[in-house]
Order: sequence, then C-alpha cells, then structure tokens
Amino acid sequence: MKRREFLKAGAVSGLVLPAVSGLTSNVEAAEAQAGNNKAKFKLRYAPHPGMFRNHAPGGYSDELKFAADNGFVAWEDNGIRGRSAEDQEKLGKEMSRLGIEMGIFVANDDGLGKPILTSGDQGMRDKFLANIKETVEVAKRVNTKYVTLVIGTEEHRLPFGYQFANVVEALKRGSALCEPSGLILVAEPLNIYRDHPEFFGSSVHRMYALMKAVNSPSCKILFDIYHTQINEGNLIPNIDRSWDEVAYVQTGDTPGRNEPGTGEINYRNVFHHIHKKGYKGILGMEHGISKPGKEGEVALIQSYRDADNF
Repeated sequence: MKRREFLKAGAVSGLVLPAVSGLTSNVEAAEAQAGNNKAKFKLRYAPHPGMFRNHAPGGYSDELKFAADNGFVAWEDNGIRGRSAEDQEKLGKEMSRLGIEMGIFVANDDGLGKPILTSGDQGMRDKFLANIKETVEVAKRVNTKYVTLVIGTEEHRLPFGYQFANVVEALKRGSALCEPSGLILVAEPLNIYRDHPEFFGSSVHRMYALMKAVNSPSCKILFDIYHTQINEGNLIPNIDRSWDEVAYVQTGDTPGRNEPGTGEINYRNVFHHIHKKGYKGILGMEHGISKPGKEGEVALIQSYRDADNF
C-alpha cells in the first residue's frame, strides 16, 4: 500500500461504517481466544481507521472503542486533516475518553511526487508553510504531539548540496511554526525501490543529517521499519545510529506491507530492541491486513500479541 491508499482507506471509513454480517465458527472461536483482550501491549501500537471495520461496523468511534478493548492505547489517522474541524474535535475528545493517544497525520501529502522542498521554489515552499500553520491548529483539536511531513522528490536540475540546503531552510521555517505549541514534525525515509521512486530523503543517514542541520526539537525522524527494510535493511544498527533524532516509529512487514509475521522482518527482535532502548512513543501500524473480514482482524491483533511477546 502507498500513503495515498491509506489516506483513501481512512476517508472511506468515515465516521459511519457499513455493517458486516456473517461469522464462521472458526472466526468465532478465534475471537473468543484473541478478542476483547484489555491487557496492554509492552509497546504503544497504533491502528488506523478501517482496520477494524468488520468488528466495529458502527463507525469511527466504534473502531476506537474496539481498539481500546483490545489493549491499544494509541491511534493513527493520516487523513484526519481532511475531516471537518467539528469532527476533529469530537474524535479528539473520544480518544481522550478512551485513554487513546492520537499519533500522526499527514501535513502535506501533495509533496509525494514533486520536488516540493528540494527545488527552492518559493510557491511550493509557501504552500508547505501554509499547510504547517493549518496543521498546528488541527493537532490541537485532536490532541497529538506529532505530524508527518513529506519532503518530496529530488530536483535533478540542482546539485545535491543546493537541494539539501533548500530542504533544511524549509524545515527550519516549518519547525519554527511548531515550536511554540510543542508540535513535532516527523519526516520519514521513504523507499525508492517499490513505492516512492526519486524521493529525496530515502536513506536513514540522509534524514539523520537533515535533522542535525535543522537542529530543532520540533523536527525529528519518523523511523518507518517497512521502508527502511526495503531501502537498506540493517534495521537494528540503523535504529541505533539514528536514535537520538527518532521521535516516532511505524511498522509494516515486507513483502506485502501487512502485519508482522507475514514477511521477512523478525519483528519480535526489532520490537524487543526498541523496548530495551526505553521507547515510550507510538508505533503506527501503517500497513494493510493479509486476510479479509473478521478473521483477518483477529489475525492482525494476534500478530502484534506474538511480536510483543518478548
């Protein structure tokens, strides 16, 4: 799945989701074993809208309640900036009531296929900063500390150093807008081999250098395990080397971009390592589900129980 597909999934789920009927005995047995488990995980995994639509056909709030009933204490919604201010406030209050912390949403998804920050184009930079100003207000409504930004593609008409400087300047200005409220912009290295060809900040070491150059408490790394595995692997050493600039983590196995245990990543080891580092932040579940229906949702929850069992 690409980021736009996650945004679409969130929008489709809306505030009311269609009811789903029909259960097999196998699914019922699995639910009896894995469902409604209020035991908290060791780490703070964050599902997203639509992930539990079959178990929670009553809408967004129903999904939040189902997540809380199954031990999740965080949530992620890439597309929440596109919802009305009234809905944002309602969802923020509902999450607070359920003891769920809101994770990231996307500040400027229009930058995925453009050299939005690399080119130095004043119009694109102005639009980026306008998005950040709006994002600060949205973050207050949904009670989040984090928002993800998109740097954009390489600008091949400029040498690397000029591109790097353009990104640093834009991120410094965006960070300055966030610092008064304590909001943290997080930028992730996106893989260039499957999902985001030409993306500028594709490696952990490049993103790390950018964060050091920006030098702001409001601009940090989003370490996406899925993207890093595709782009360069070496997950645990990359986590360790970049850790002082990491503020947020996202998950997803590969190939397939589904739940832990469906691909090649040893998530139990990775999660254990992150836990040993004392990480108290959110791990956004920015991936799909390998199986359909209620059975798939039960398997999803169990995959995190298994990976969290260290």
